[in-house]
Amino acid sequence: MNQKARTIIFNTAGLLILAGAVLFLTKWFLAPYLFAVGAAGMAVCFLTLPTQDMEFRERRLHRFNVIASILMICASGLMFKDMKEWVICLTIAAILLLYSSFVSGKKK
Repeated sequence: MNQKARTIIFNTAGLLILAGAVLFLTKWFLAPYLFAVGAAGMAVCFLTLPTQDMEFRERRLHRFNVIASILMICASGLMFKDMKEWVICLTIAAILLLYSSFVSGKKK
Protein backbone atom coordinates (compact mmCIF):
# COMPACT_ATOMS: atom_id res chain seq x y z
CA MET A 1 0.00 0.00 0.00
CA ASN A 2 1.51 3.33 -0.98
CA GLN A 3 1.89 6.20 1.45
CA LYS A 4 -0.80 8.40 -0.08
CA ALA A 5 -3.46 5.69 0.19
CA ARG A 6 -2.35 4.89 3.74
CA THR A 7 -2.69 8.57 4.72
CA ILE A 8 -6.17 8.83 3.22
CA ILE A 9 -7.32 5.64 4.96
CA PHE A 10 -5.77 6.75 8.27
CA ASN A 11 -7.38 10.20 8.18
CA THR A 12 -10.76 8.81 7.17
CA ALA A 13 -10.55 6.15 9.88
CA GLY A 14 -9.75 8.78 12.49
CA LEU A 15 -12.78 10.84 11.48
CA LEU A 16 -15.02 7.76 11.54
CA ILE A 17 -13.78 6.82 15.01
CA LEU A 18 -14.42 10.32 16.28
CA ALA A 19 -17.87 10.50 14.67
CA GLY A 20 -18.80 7.03 15.93
CA ALA A 21 -17.75 7.83 19.50
CA VAL A 22 -19.59 11.15 19.60
CA LEU A 23 -22.72 9.85 17.88
CA PHE A 24 -22.84 6.82 20.17
CA LEU A 25 -23.52 9.19 23.03
CA THR A 26 -26.67 10.33 21.18
CA LYS A 27 -27.79 6.66 20.89
CA TRP A 28 -27.75 6.74 17.08
CA PHE A 29 -28.01 3.13 15.90
CA LEU A 30 -25.34 3.44 13.18
CA ALA A 31 -22.66 4.88 15.49
CA PRO A 32 -21.07 1.52 16.42
CA TYR A 33 -20.78 0.68 12.73
CA LEU A 34 -18.99 3.96 11.98
CA PHE A 35 -16.65 3.35 14.91
CA ALA A 36 -15.98 -0.26 13.85
CA VAL A 37 -15.15 0.71 10.26
CA GLY A 38 -12.82 3.44 11.53
CA ALA A 39 -11.11 1.09 13.98
CA ALA A 40 -10.66 -1.52 11.25
CA GLY A 41 -9.21 1.10 8.90
CA MET A 42 -6.75 2.26 11.51
CA ALA A 43 -5.76 -1.33 12.28
CA VAL A 44 -5.16 -1.99 8.57
CA CYS A 45 -2.92 1.08 8.36
CA PHE A 46 -0.83 0.01 11.33
CA LEU A 47 -0.69 -3.70 10.52
CA THR A 48 0.40 -3.20 6.90
CA LEU A 49 3.21 -0.78 7.75
CA PRO A 50 6.58 -2.38 6.91
CA THR A 51 8.81 -2.59 9.98
CA GLN A 52 12.04 -4.17 8.69
CA ASP A 53 13.77 -0.79 8.17
CA MET A 54 12.72 0.63 11.54
CA GLU A 55 15.01 1.13 14.49
CA PHE A 56 14.26 -0.55 17.83
CA ARG A 57 12.57 2.55 19.24
CA GLU A 58 10.35 2.99 16.18
CA ARG A 59 9.33 -0.69 16.30
CA ARG A 60 8.38 -0.31 19.97
CA LEU A 61 6.22 2.71 19.17
CA HIS A 62 4.71 0.81 16.26
CA ARG A 63 3.74 -1.99 18.65
CA PHE A 64 2.01 0.62 20.84
CA ASN A 65 0.03 1.71 17.78
CA VAL A 66 -0.92 -1.88 16.97
CA ILE A 67 -2.07 -2.44 20.57
CA ALA A 68 -4.07 0.79 20.41
CA SER A 69 -5.80 -0.30 17.21
CA ILE A 70 -6.66 -3.68 18.77
CA LEU A 71 -8.08 -1.86 21.78
CA MET A 72 -10.23 0.25 19.46
CA ILE A 73 -11.56 -2.89 17.80
CA CYS A 74 -12.40 -4.24 21.27
CA ALA A 75 -14.10 -0.93 22.06
CA SER A 76 -16.27 -1.28 18.98
CA GLY A 77 -17.28 -4.77 20.08
CA LEU A 78 -18.25 -3.39 23.47
CA MET A 79 -20.25 -0.66 21.75
CA PHE A 80 -22.27 -3.28 19.88
CA LYS A 81 -23.02 -5.00 23.20
CA ASP A 82 -24.03 -1.61 24.66
CA MET A 83 -21.48 -1.91 27.46
CA LYS A 84 -19.96 1.22 28.96
CA GLU A 85 -16.45 -0.27 29.14
CA TRP A 86 -15.78 0.82 25.56
CA VAL A 87 -14.82 4.20 26.99
CA ILE A 88 -11.96 2.61 28.97
CA CYS A 89 -10.62 0.79 25.90
CA LEU A 90 -10.83 3.94 23.82
CA THR A 91 -9.13 6.03 26.52
CA ILE A 92 -6.20 3.62 26.82
CA ALA A 93 -5.89 3.49 23.02
CA ALA A 94 -5.94 7.29 22.82
CA ILE A 95 -3.21 7.57 25.47
CA LEU A 96 -1.03 5.05 23.61
CA LEU A 97 -1.53 6.85 20.30
CA LEU A 98 -0.88 10.24 21.86
CA TYR A 99 2.32 9.00 23.52
CA SER A 100 3.62 7.39 20.35
CA SER A 101 2.82 10.46 18.25
CA PHE A 102 4.69 12.81 20.60
CA VAL A 103 7.69 10.53 21.07
CA SER A 104 8.03 9.54 17.39
CA GLY A 105 8.23 13.19 16.40
CA LYS A 106 11.55 13.56 18.18
CA LYS A 107 14.39 12.80 15.77
CA LYS A 108 18.02 13.08 16.77
